Amino acid sequence: MTEELKRNARKEKVGKVVSNKMNKSITVAVERRVKHPIYGKFVTKTKKFMAHDEQEQANIGDTVRLMECRPMSKLKRWRLVEIIERAK
Repeated sequence: MTEELKRNARKEKVGKVVSNKMNKSITVAVERRVKHPIYGKFVTKTKKFMAHDEQEQANIGDTVRLMECRPMSKLKRWRLVEIIERAK
């Protein structure tokens, strides 16, 4: 294999901070809309991700962008990239 293997681009997600009570960690709820297979109605599905926040700058209600990274703990596999919008 003389060719260099290219790494896949890291995944990014946008969601809302629901908890910042931990040290250097936040919990972010990411919503997605999926069409119900039978009824055709759009249903909102939510999943929570734990993310690393080094400067502890995110607050509850902020809209943030996460990026995939190496596992930092049992549940943390994402890191905070930027705060898109501050909570009002």
